[in-house]
Amino acid sequence: LSTMTTETANALSNPAPQKWDGKTMTQNDFMIRDTVLVLSPSDSVIGSESKKASHEFTPSQPRGVLHRAFSVFLFDSSTNELLLQKRASTKITFPNVWTNTCCSHPLHGMEPSEVDGPEDVKDGSVIGVKNAAVRKLEHELGIPVGELKVEGFKFLTRLHYWAADTITHGKKSPWGEHEIDYVLFATVPSKDVLTIKPHPDEVDDIKWVTQSKLLEMFDDKSLLFSPWFRLIANRWMIGSTSEEGRGGGWWDDLNRTMSTDDFCDFDTIYRFDPPEEHMGGGGDAGPMFEKEDIAAVVGDASKKQGAYGKVKTHKESKLKQILHLEEVMSAVTLLYVLPLKSNLKSDNIQKTFDSSDLAFCDEILCKVSRSFAAVIRQLPPTLLVDVLIFYLVLRALDTVEDDMTYFPSNDEKVKALLSFHKTALVDPKWTMVGCGEGDERRLLEEFPKCHSVYAALPEASRRVICDITQRMGTGMAEFVDKDLGQGTVDITQYNRYCHFVAGLVGEGLSRLFAVSGLEQSSLATELHLSDQMGLFLQKTNIIRDYLEDYVDGRAFWPQSVWKKYSSTGDLGYFANPTTDETRLAGLNCLNELVTDALELAPDCLAYLSKLRCAEVFRFCAIPQVMAIATLDKCYYNGDVFTGVVKIRKGMSCLLINNTTDILGVHGIFHRFAKSIMDKAKSARKGGYEDPSCERTMKACQAIIDLTEPEARMAKKQASVVNGTITVVSCAAAGMVLHKPPKNNSVLFSTTMVVASIGMLSFMKMGLTKLMGERSMASLLPASKLTKN
Repeated sequence: LSTMTTETANALSNPAPQKWDGKTMTQNDFMIRDTVLVLSPSDSVIGSESKKASHEFTPSQPRGVLHRAFSVFLFDSSTNELLLQKRASTKITFPNVWTNTCCSHPLHGMEPSEVDGPEDVKDGSVIGVKNAAVRKLEHELGIPVGELKVEGFKFLTRLHYWAADTITHGKKSPWGEHEIDYVLFATVPSKDVLTIKPHPDEVDDIKWVTQSKLLEMFDDKSLLFSPWFRLIANRWMIGSTSEEGRGGGWWDDLNRTMSTDDFCDFDTIYRFDPPEEHMGGGGDAGPMFEKEDIAAVVGDASKKQGAYGKVKTHKESKLKQILHLEEVMSAVTLLYVLPLKSNLKSDNIQKTFDSSDLAFCDEILCKVSRSFAAVIRQLPPTLLVDVLIFYLVLRALDTVEDDMTYFPSNDEKVKALLSFHKTALVDPKWTMVGCGEGDERRLLEEFPKCHSVYAALPEASRRVICDITQRMGTGMAEFVDKDLGQGTVDITQYNRYCHFVAGLVGEGLSRLFAVSGLEQSSLATELHLSDQMGLFLQKTNIIRDYLEDYVDGRAFWPQSVWKKYSSTGDLGYFANPTTDETRLAGLNCLNELVTDALELAPDCLAYLSKLRCAEVFRFCAIPQVMAIATLDKCYYNGDVFTGVVKIRKGMSCLLINNTTDILGVHGIFHRFAKSIMDKAKSARKGGYEDPSCERTMKACQAIIDLTEPEARMAKKQASVVNGTITVVSCAAAGMVLHKPPKNNSVLFSTTMVVASIGMLSFMKMGLTKLMGERSMASLLPASKLTKN
């Protein structure tokens, strides 16, 4: 981007939306402008690609790019005939072949939407695919939209196949198909009531055929057929299901196929390699599957909730991480020298709660949120279990909200969310079996153990937890019927969602802090600051998790922001940044959302300044510093669109070690605000015109101004500490060089390095703590605080 001219960058930063028009677009137009749905092997939408790029078979992508497709089979129910079409000779892929009635692709950015999520597949509705079918039937065959209703299509199953178009373009064909194909059946009472006017650029011929006629055509070696049509017909349509005890194929009993779900299989993707003649292509592709591979795609208990694990995580190499020596020292300090101390084994806690149930709560907390577990455990005994249970209750509620396939209808899900506080928190035997994935599912299935601990909490804490759970469930229910496949509508709805799922958490924590007596009672009334704290964390997660959320079919980036930058009108536009236009548009959108989150930072710091308990301060500060570091990592970073970006583990340790007081926290916010500002300045200097640049600089400057005094003091302390460590390190090195070991030099050197890191880490922490004592004067350990 730095080599672009300013004029080019400005032009690309404001792409004009394009309208799909099948009547005026050429075959080349379709190849370039149609934006197909790029898929994972489990049929999750993970991005977008042009029709041309997705169908290219090259050495770098031997089977093209896996994308979503559909195949329509239209029957005359009075004669049991199937409508075939012969693809036009002008088609770029698979011309001149006979195939089923219509086969094409759902696209991004269409109205009505053609993108289906997991819940649409689970219930068999797949409205997006059916919308695409109606559009293409009109385009290719001239069938008016009103003659074939969306609700008249029957979704049967999916198949994952690939095939190089070697018959047309030779063994090294540059073109082919690689699709997860949705099979749709439809009927008309008589072909005579159907209007058919084939488009000459799409269809050369049509034919209504019986089963016997089709079999004759298959035997005619002079006729060509699409590989997907042969596969579907031979595998399922004509008696092919008799081996499975279904009494014939789909076409054998058309009335049964259309009026029942006997032949429907929504949970399975069937996978097939092509016949030998369609192997090869420009990438010399061979068999992809050893044999027919049947892969279930729902209900895998080994997976995390939602789209977790479906997209890659961008990580730095271990060598690169080790080169950050200060972070290595911080990791050693946090793990071995001064780790976060767990108060879970305190006498008061052990006497108050059932040890077995408490052990389960602690175990499941570590499973569903390992990083957050350590932060909770360091809380004082009078507050620790209250917060632990608060977290698990809300995590259970969140699991109910996130599961897109468990409930038979949205109405049932809404009922579960609205009544959660009256069922899970009232009935000691309440449980929910089969909802969620992995450890989240186990949390719901063994929830009575959580209820046991919840019931033993002080009444004031239970009131807070129940109230927040009720309000959060109500807020989540509000969003159940909203189509979030393309994000929230605008900033207002974006903020409202974040308030329900995170702002209320901030309020609940403030109230728990207050009723525990560790913080002043007035903290419970700081509703605005508590809300802003939650929004800061939630917005950071939403920005970072763009691709995971999009894959899961529930995204939250506001349309009022991203539609300014997406030329296709689809949120998935940014997920496959193969052109400068797409990359630049994605960065512009990303930077605007990062800036929106940064503007919350001053309120977060204001909230932290009101805390008096050292352990509570640290509990609140650690997620906040992680968030500002993550925003810095995301800003101007295209990796956000191809995976999940995370800060280094060593950096996390460094940040945790510096959250013992307001001095350290302000120093961290100052550091990363300056880093983001420097990136913005550097990008602008390189010719990148970011529409949000001035707003970003203003947000960063506000943070810098707010934290400048403490940052300056922290810098002085760091200079003294680092200078002392340097002297000690040099002295240690001199001793080793003066009298090097005669034997086992490698072992001795390794031991010296490890010991030195540990010793220097301890020394750094000690010196930092000693020099920071004055800045901690306003914070007291829980043991020195009494209830108001």
